Amino acid sequence: MTSQPQLDNLIDIEEQYQVATYKKFPFVVERGEDVWVYTTTGERYLDLYGGHAVVSTGHSHPRVVRAIHDQASRLIFYSNLVYNDARARAARKLVEIAPEPLAKAFFVNSGTEANENAMKIARMLTGRKKIISFEGSFHGRTPGSLSATGLSKYRENVSPLLEGHVYAEFGSIDSVNGLLDKETAAVILEPIQSMGGVRMAEPDFYQALRARCDDANAMLIYDEVQTGMGRTGEFFFAGRFCVVPDLVSLAKGIASGVPMGAVLMTDAIAGEVKIGDLGTTFGAGPLACAALEATVDVISEEGLLENVRENSEYLFAELRKMPSVEEVRGLGYLIGIKFGSAKFVQRALLDRKIITGLSDDPSVLRLLPPLTLRRPEIDLFLEELRGIDHG
Repeated sequence: MTSQPQLDNLIDIEEQYQVATYKKFPFVVERGEDVWVYTTTGERYLDLYGGHAVVSTGHSHPRVVRAIHDQASRLIFYSNLVYNDARARAARKLVEIAPEPLAKAFFVNSGTEANENAMKIARMLTGRKKIISFEGSFHGRTPGSLSATGLSKYRENVSPLLEGHVYAEFGSIDSVNGLLDKETAAVILEPIQSMGGVRMAEPDFYQALRARCDDANAMLIYDEVQTGMGRTGEFFFAGRFCVVPDLVSLAKGIASGVPMGAVLMTDAIAGEVKIGDLGTTFGAGPLACAALEATVDVISEEGLLENVRENSEYLFAELRKMPSVEEVRGLGYLIGIKFGSAKFVQRALLDRKIITGLSDDPSVLRLLPPLTLRRPEIDLFLEELRGIDHG
């Protein structure tokens, strides 16, 4: 019988058998509860990163756990070749919280897959090739999504990238106007650029972008992989400033940590998609659908949108009082805090048992906490942040 690995050897085992893709924190997380994670050595960390904006309802929320357990005991998986009760409920649940005229869902497995399919739909239905995205954007790591990603370092050493991709200046409608023409299939953007340093444009930019896409008969795609499912204090950024895109891509917190993604679209677009145009084996699996349904119910019934709005307002206000904070960016629980060195602050917070994230901007620390983060934990974070000597 093979002996079980010692806990202090787990890091070495991962390093030996897993391809190195991320620089990891030097501890092993074995369980989580709400906004906390616990290590194999018994340490407790306040998780303000949320597994990268994934753990929307908190770690192992009892209602989500129960939904997954109940579904797994009945049916773990069957493909889209059959109808399924969990899939039907999940599709209805997701569409019901979406702003009109978004009316249909196509389920996939991840954010990059959602973005690939959104751009595929736009090209397929318009018969055009050009996709406009934005400098500073991040849309995923597969070749199609990388081709739309405006952060050039992620495109390096990936060849060939897809043709037809151009990049405008985020927040500048004049820059978009210089690129938008009769060959444009779609404009895709993160409403708030997360990896790019948590950057948000002015309301009139989104409104002008909607109008220009309409003029050019091009589709408008919101990449809401990070802004979706309540992170900004509403279920979606779509609908803000009276702007609804033609397509919305989702993933991250859509199922509280069970891998899942989706593309929301209008009835008009869905009506042009023919049988066989799209497909996925694991997308809309019953287990993920059960988790999605429970996630929406928890957010709706436990007041998490209100929690995000109220407590993020308090957090933003307190952060802006701190001399070490140069700027606070973002909306809701998608927060960028600008310091002289974000990495220094991240390391100092980690020493104080608080997990945070970085961005492509070395001065911006990112917070992507569970939507369940409340005032006591916020005050703990603020107290520890005030105690850091910035030199």
